[in-house]
Amino acid sequence: MPLSNTLVRVDADLAAGRVPMARQRLRGLVSSFPHDLTVRRRLAEVYRLYGDAAEAGRWMYLEEDRDADETAAFEERYGSPGWRMKALAWRGPEALAGTALAEERLVAVRAACAEELGHPVDWDDPATYDEDADGEYEAPDEPWTVGGVLAGVGCAVGVIAFVTVWVLGVISLFD
Repeated sequence: MPLSNTLVRVDADLAAGRVPMARQRLRGLVSSFPHDLTVRRRLAEVYRLYGDAAEAGRWMYLEEDRDADETAAFEERYGSPGWRMKALAWRGPEALAGTALAEERLVAVRAACAEELGHPVDWDDPATYDEDADGEYEAPDEPWTVGGVLAGVGCAVGVIAFVTVWVLGVISLFD
């Protein structure tokens, strides 16, 4: 569906009070048209209806007239440059941003992320800026808790009971 048709539907959804549907449509448009700053602005307006300053700041981050409180809420919620790169959902080179200011902000976020991680990052390759993508799982160094032990014992009892019933059923088949 073309961008303009979907925006007409967004307007109809908002007029009818279907804010969640409008938000869903706009999120889809941002995924399909990540370089369209107008769609991002519209999504920020919808999040303002929800009173979600961080999400409004997220989608207005590339705009000149962004609200300082919303921007601060966004930066607090998405505390690291890697999380901000994910949250901004940008794809492609920063030159596609449409404004010099938006391009400058995208470059700044990418540069901060690269500096923090110690290697180059690319908007088109989320694995380069995924802070959790080292591929290794590290078990927590915490001691066992009573709840953890009880959960483990409960699981073991459940498995033993299941196997016992299954074995007894198989035995009764041959009797």
